Amino acid sequence: MPSPHAPLRLRDVGAEAALIAGGGRAVLLQLANPAIGHAIARHSGFASDPVRRLRHTLAFVYALVYGTPEQVAAVRAGVNRRHAPVKYDAQHGGGTPTEAAVPSYDAADPALQLWVAATLYDTAVTVRRELIGPLSPSDLDAIYLDYEIIGTALQVPPGMWPRDRAAFDEYWSGQLGGLRVDDTVRGVADALLHPRSGPIWLRAGMPLARLVTAGLLPLEVRAQFGLRWGPRRERRFVLALAVLRGVNRVLPRRVREWPKTMMLSHISFT
Repeated sequence: MPSPHAPLRLRDVGAEAALIAGGGRAVLLQLANPAIGHAIARHSGFASDPVRRLRHTLAFVYALVYGTPEQVAAVRAGVNRRHAPVKYDAQHGGGTPTEAAVPSYDAADPALQLWVAATLYDTAVTVRRELIGPLSPSDLDAIYLDYEIIGTALQVPPGMWPRDRAAFDEYWSGQLGGLRVDDTVRGVADALLHPRSGPIWLRAGMPLARLVTAGLLPLEVRAQFGLRWGPRRERRFVLALAVLRGVNRVLPRRVREWPKTMMLSHISFT
């Protein structure tokens, strides 16, 4: 545990299961980047198996923060293996009207991986604030710097992660302005938010997940995805956060950190 005066680090806060509530937000923000959105639409079946993608993402983050060197190597190798074939050159990709609208992408592109890492960071601190409580500026500074390990594990060169939170805010604002959601990406998001298969517990929890995901998104991104919103849904969202916050407060720590414990014991990218 840190000393009373030392700032909290990512290791101190990253195991909270409540952060998983932001999974939908992070994914939709990633999809809203046109290159990432079309790469996922063409190469990923995660919309038909969202639990598998969530499991991989959690294993990746938990291993980087809490895992052994062997676990870190395993998850990095798994990510690199799955990303290797995910690329498309719009200038030499085909020529049909449909293909002409598809942007070029390469899953190993550091700029795209930086955006993925940025969505994980921004979502984590947003959900932490809403469901657990605010952090001090010194805590936020320390946790922010720790998040560079997520980016470098995703092939973002050292030093490309914005140098501090002020630089990150500037980067984030600029990226939000360039997000574009077309019908293809909107269809992927719709399949993700309205699964037609999967475990019963997943489908039963989707109305709440859709509400929380939409409520946590920046307004402009929510609008681009065509997610309904209004005063009534805003009230339901506020109530949902209050309930989730209350439940989280009474859960013992071992329960709140169970996903981390479980995932680290079953690291697999098969």
